[in-house]
Amino acid sequence: MGMDISGFVECRAWPPREAKGETNVEGGGEGEGVAWRAAIDLFCLNTTRNYDAFGCLFGMRNYANFSPLAAERGLPVDVSETVRAELVRVAEWGDEVHGTTWITWAELKVVDWDEPAERADSRLHQYRQTPEGLRFVGKAAWDETFAQAVGPAAGVVGQPTEWPEGSEWLVGDTLYRAERIRRRDAVREDGEWAPVWTVMETLAALHGDDNVRLVVWFDI
Repeated sequence: MGMDISGFVECRAWPPREAKGETNVEGGGEGEGVAWRAAIDLFCLNTTRNYDAFGCLFGMRNYANFSPLAAERGLPVDVSETVRAELVRVAEWGDEVHGTTWITWAELKVVDWDEPAERADSRLHQYRQTPEGLRFVGKAAWDETFAQAVGPAAGVVGQPTEWPEGSEWLVGDTLYRAERIRRRDAVREDGEWAPVWTVMETLAALHGDDNVRLVVWFDI
């Protein structure tokens, strides 16, 4: 079954004290006493089902074998009321939530997007031979044509196989190759996550890098 992502960008903003008529910070520490608010539903920015990105960022469906940036952190203790209410609503519908976690803009802005995965992708990358050269056509953990050609070495349906990086098999006009990808291959700079990063960066410029975060969860 497929896995989808949901969530919210949250912001810890400083409301004008004159408008509130009170001090909003207790104890003088930065951010203390200031509530997190839901800034925008992730649904408005990105609902793409991209397992490479899910694995790279949050460790879900991590077939590409990344060291996740923020996996299984759970729900922040100071999560906004909007996010808490949304999770209650989802539970009432009987939907099962997995992999709840969060990550701040401060963490995201220092990511080394050139960092490779820890080992080769569990899915073989497939290239078709054309007059113009090799053309990438997709990747899969199991392929019937490949399995028929190589036998038991192809692995078992539904069970990811560990391939030595650089291994290649030419079957007909299709080249099967074990490759290790980088974070920027999973989360492209101009890809579906760009709108999310733009919103978070804009809010961080106003309120601080540690005062903007993305809270997400997954359902099957």
